[in-house]
Amino acid sequence: MEEKRRQILDAAVRVFAHKGFHTSRVGDIAEEAGVAHGLLYHYFESKDQLLETVFHENWGVLLDRIRAVEETDEPATEQLRHVALILLRTWRHEPDVVRVVVREIARSPEVQERIGELVEPVDSIRRIVERGQAQGEFRAEIDAALAASIFYGAIDAILSGWVLDTRPDGDAEMAAAEHTLVDVVVRGLAV
Repeated sequence: MEEKRRQILDAAVRVFAHKGFHTSRVGDIAEEAGVAHGLLYHYFESKDQLLETVFHENWGVLLDRIRAVEETDEPATEQLRHVALILLRTWRHEPDVVRVVVREIARSPEVQERIGELVEPVDSIRRIVERGQAQGEFRAEIDAALAASIFYGAIDAILSGWVLDTRPDGDAEMAAAEHTLVDVVVRGLAV
């Protein structure tokens, strides 16, 4: 039962990523999943519910991974590096999910309804910056909330660029983006 549900969700991600949410039909998703049209409705009430489920399940995994980094005893610089790696490497592991989140969730008119969920990573990054400030690793006069927004905004801009088809040519370019982002931000925060 869970296998069919997962099969439908995975198919929805592929269809939404390649056709766009608004031009996709439930029939497209059922066909991609290799299931009967009616079976899809057994698991999900609508195409909208499918999109919400894709978002919540994938976003939840990212948030859990970021919280796990936040709970380590690593220096704040290393925590920021790990957060950047988690978010940017999602492109390598789940490019269709990133396409759906960037195109259909983060840029949708309904974004205000889920703004709390979308800024949770920024809150984690802010806490990391504040911890770095408290430990003398980062400059105390920097506004931690603004620094977190800048850091996350840079990640969002990089991922959005990749989604818009200026994606990295390979691991070296992805590693350069990760390194440059963390280096620029950490140098700006450093004492």
